[in-house]
Amino acid sequence: MTTTIPQTMESLRQRATLVKESLHKSQIITDSMVSILGSFDHRLSALETAMRPTQIKTHSIRSAHDNIDKTLKAAEVFLAQFEQTRKAEAKIIRGPQEDLENYIEAVEQLRTNLKFFNSKKSFKGSEVIINHTNNLLAKAIAKLEDEFRLLLTNYSKPVEPDRLFDCIPHRRRSSTSGRQSDASKADLESEKQAEPAVYTLPTLIPPRVIPLLHDLAQQMVDAGHQQQLFRLYRDTRAPVVEQSLRKLGVERLSKDDVQKMQWEVLESKIGNWTHFMRIAVKLLLTVEKQICDQIFEGFDTMRTQCFAEVIASSFVMLLSFGEAVAKSKRSSEKLFVTLDMYETMRELHPEMETIFEGKACTELREASISLTKRLGQTAMETFCDFEELIENDATKTAVLDGTVHPLTSYVINYVKFLFDYQSTLKQIFREFDPNDPESQLANLTTRIMQALQNNLDGKSKQYKDPALSQLFLMNNIHYIVRSVRRSDAKDMLGEDWVQIHRRVVQQHANQYKRISWAKIAQCLTVQSPNSSGGADSTAGISRNMIKDRFKSFNSQIEELYWRQSQWTVPDSELRESLKLAIIEVLLPAYRSFLKRFGDTWNASFMYIHPSHGFKKFESLRPMLENGKNPTKYIRYTAEQIEEMLNGFFESKSWNDQKR
Repeated sequence: MTTTIPQTMESLRQRATLVKESLHKSQIITDSMVSILGSFDHRLSALETAMRPTQIKTHSIRSAHDNIDKTLKAAEVFLAQFEQTRKAEAKIIRGPQEDLENYIEAVEQLRTNLKFFNSKKSFKGSEVIINHTNNLLAKAIAKLEDEFRLLLTNYSKPVEPDRLFDCIPHRRRSSTSGRQSDASKADLESEKQAEPAVYTLPTLIPPRVIPLLHDLAQQMVDAGHQQQLFRLYRDTRAPVVEQSLRKLGVERLSKDDVQKMQWEVLESKIGNWTHFMRIAVKLLLTVEKQICDQIFEGFDTMRTQCFAEVIASSFVMLLSFGEAVAKSKRSSEKLFVTLDMYETMRELHPEMETIFEGKACTELREASISLTKRLGQTAMETFCDFEELIENDATKTAVLDGTVHPLTSYVINYVKFLFDYQSTLKQIFREFDPNDPESQLANLTTRIMQALQNNLDGKSKQYKDPALSQLFLMNNIHYIVRSVRRSDAKDMLGEDWVQIHRRVVQQHANQYKRISWAKIAQCLTVQSPNSSGGADSTAGISRNMIKDRFKSFNSQIEELYWRQSQWTVPDSELRESLKLAIIEVLLPAYRSFLKRFGDTWNASFMYIHPSHGFKKFESLRPMLENGKNPTKYIRYTAEQIEEMLNGFFESKSWNDQKR
């Protein structure tokens, strides 16, 4: 073990020596490598220093090359823009007549080129090119303006009336003038309940031309020529619209012009006006709005302003007649035509609201609304005036035969017409006083009827014969009641009103019978002073008394016949019932009187036949012994009296009676 340890130590010593030697050699090698690497670093620094000028030259060459490329490319773009400008200039010089679309494209190209040149003002010569392009654009826009004017003028001609009439629904074409009749008014009312009438819009400018006008307008707006475009369009289209209306028959009339017109002329013009308003609003103005919207699409302010300026004068001319009628002196005959005008304005109100959109059309919209209200107010005031007019009617024209007075038939026809317009009248009442318009209409109608009756009472006093006065009132009140029962007025006035006035008719009939026939009936009643109601009823009655009664009866019946056969009861049913009532009272009394006293004399007599005058008839009863000249007293049989009575109220003239 002692030997082993020294050996191990020696071995370790040898190994440590080897490691030390190895480390020394590594250090020498490391030092050599550091020296070599340091030498390389020095050489590289020297090389870099030597290469720097070359690198700088290479970078400069590259930058110059890039700049040359950029310049060449910019020059190419500039030359291309210049070439495009040159080509556009050639098209501009040729003008838009040959090919408008290509011309507009050339103008657009010029604008694009101008923007480019304005962005490249640093280029030498840019200012010259910019000035040239601006001048070229100005000439191009001037030519486009001329082209717009030419196109618009060529297709702006007044519309002939026949062409407009062809666009109207067939059922509307017959109402071209005058006031509507009862039937036509009812037809129009039923039309309103049916499908709305469709108007066919005329083509005033061909569809292929509208886009061209729009493109031209666009170019003028883009060039800042809005005012020139506005004036050009207005001055071209406005006269055309007005001339179209004048050809149709529209006139600019004042209140004084209307006031001087004969009623028939005015009535016809009002009928025409309602027709013209529909044509103007539903056709002319609607089409004009369409054209304006299409040409100025995209320029909303200009679109509405142009339309307003184009149609303003024509629309004011249309409304001027309505204003003149509304402001003129009120009269009863104007009520219905005024209501027609009011109805027309209300009918067209939705279309006018659509057409007159926007701020520019505010005045036109307000003018139409104002006229509608004025016409409604005039109609209401005229209606209210009618009551006073009837109450104060002082016409002295008397109907000699007691028939229906012209005033009565006029008022009744007037009220009938009113009920054709009752929905319109209710609408007017609602506008000015919203409280129960139906009740207002009924109350006013009742007052008109009462005013008529008051007036008729006054007219009845013109007759000297009180019986004729009662017959006159009977005829007129009966006519009123019958007319009301057969019309819509019955629903408005009510069944109670009808029944009350039927009793009034009966009262006047009874008064007539009392005044006319009470006295003659007394001639046929003789009471013996000594009679106690027994069989011998003639006892104590003198021959002279009977003679006087026959004479009085004959003279009275003849006088009544001569007078009352000239009177008239125009209603056949009333006439026959009145005759029957007289016959049923008078004839039995006459037969009884003849039976009691007629046998005393020969019944040969004279009588007045309603158609043939005096005639001689054969003896009907045996002549008694003491009879003297019986024909002087007994002139008529009961049958002949009945025939005479049947001739009453037939309006026979004096010559008819003598025949």
